[in-house]
Amino acid sequence: MTNTTDRATPRAVRMAQPLAREVVEEIAKQYGVCIRPIALRRLDTYTGKVETIDVPCGATLESKCPPCAKRNRQLRMAQCREGWHLDHEPVNTPDEADDYQRYLVELRADAQAWRDEAERAGQDTTDLDASIGDLDDEINRAGMRGDVLGRTTGKRSRSTRRRQDAPDLPKRAMSATTLGRTFTGADGRTFRPSMFITLTLPSYGRVRKNGAPVDPSTYDYARAARDALHFSKLVDRFVQNLRRVAGFDVQYFASVEPQKRLAPHLHMAVRGHLPRAEIKQIAAATYHQVWWPSVDRAVFEGEHLPVWEDGAGYLDPETGEVLPTWDEALDKLDQDDEAEPLHVVRFGVQVDVQGVLAGTTDADTCIRYLSKYLTKSIGDAIDPDDSAQREHAERLGNALRYEPCSPTCPNWLRYGVQPKGAKPGMLPGRCRGKAHKPEHLGYAGRRVLVSRKWSNKTLTEHKHDRRTWVLEALDLPDEPVDPHRYVWRQVKPGDPGLDPIGVRLLRSVHERQRWRNHLRELEARAAGLPNEELSAIREDAA
Repeated sequence: MTNTTDRATPRAVRMAQPLAREVVEEIAKQYGVCIRPIALRRLDTYTGKVETIDVPCGATLESKCPPCAKRNRQLRMAQCREGWHLDHEPVNTPDEADDYQRYLVELRADAQAWRDEAERAGQDTTDLDASIGDLDDEINRAGMRGDVLGRTTGKRSRSTRRRQDAPDLPKRAMSATTLGRTFTGADGRTFRPSMFITLTLPSYGRVRKNGAPVDPSTYDYARAARDALHFSKLVDRFVQNLRRVAGFDVQYFASVEPQKRLAPHLHMAVRGHLPRAEIKQIAAATYHQVWWPSVDRAVFEGEHLPVWEDGAGYLDPETGEVLPTWDEALDKLDQDDEAEPLHVVRFGVQVDVQGVLAGTTDADTCIRYLSKYLTKSIGDAIDPDDSAQREHAERLGNALRYEPCSPTCPNWLRYGVQPKGAKPGMLPGRCRGKAHKPEHLGYAGRRVLVSRKWSNKTLTEHKHDRRTWVLEALDLPDEPVDPHRYVWRQVKPGDPGLDPIGVRLLRSVHERQRWRNHLRELEARAAGLPNEELSAIREDAA
């Protein structure tokens, strides 16, 4: 029922009043509470107690959940800081296999022998294959990584001879270290400098301050699209060349961000130091060749598209001829000695290299800069109020629409090739791959790139470190929990036992208030404040 006072209030005044539900969400953001929590129902198998617990959604983008995105950014900053200036080698030596693990592998060897024998005798191996699959799963559950068979398919390779238009690079003997060189100053102090490197893609045409082209008709959108699609491979090549020239196992923490012109570029924190001239030489000599079938001519377009036939794949709608599969197209490319790569991607001439020392303000500034855009998508670089930028993004999207993004991309049908793993319903221009989504602008790789020996910890372990710190600060026990004690089930949104999201947010906000007040009290005790002020803090908490 509408309140009489509300009817008497002018509509313009009522509409200017904040919505209570939105205020709850804003308060939740201020307290770092996830605004899109996932409800899980937990059954305690010891006591039989059932309760619903809200788990943070874990979103990494601010547009989805600002508190979770902020936590993820802070976690990445801690990961970057912890590994950048290590002064000791990270330990990555695998443990020795225990007796049970050895027993499983020996049993796997027997199973393989039984299967091989049955296959030679022409017997059905279906049951043996299923048993071997179960045994492989048990091997992984027992604490062993990977597959006992290793790589089971051949890897295609082409000539590794360097291109004639790429400068040669020096190569040093590799040493088993990840730390780099140390330097001794005149005062006898030892320094172990590291680097902060920024790499960009080449120019595709002159652009204005907002990143939009001066002349869109001459801007090379086709090259810009392909460079974005294969940028992650170029970064991999740079790291390989960097390690060869450095002569040690260089470790890095990098993030990929968009420029105003919407091209991806890389910021990289590198442990160890090389001369600036060598870094620029490595960037100039780094390239990645894309050995894919030609896409210079559209074979099928408009209404004239390949048709699917069960058991055969995609056919030419007029001749009925089966289109070459992905492997057949690559075989043909391999047999052509005069074939050229579909595309060669390189870095631009702009290479920035800074030397950074541990514990300096420069190091903190670089870490903040590395994580600056991690809570935003690549497409967030577009200013929605700037018509020139919007049109620039649309042209880039059009260039990406029919560009194959991977061997499995449906766009290969446009050029007369069946995609790898072809299936019915594929249509050129309707690829669901990450690279073709407007918010990614052609870049489908990971936004954060971290080498395996960076901090000697996984991201999960860094999360556990933060959890341990909070528990210690709140003076709470960190007791190990029996992994078999609880049974978890996700609660569907329409579940009648699930409270409204507003109620759940209010509860979480209250819980955060209690935590904060408890921390304030602990800090006050540590500072030696009198009992009167401690009592005031307790009253605020109440």
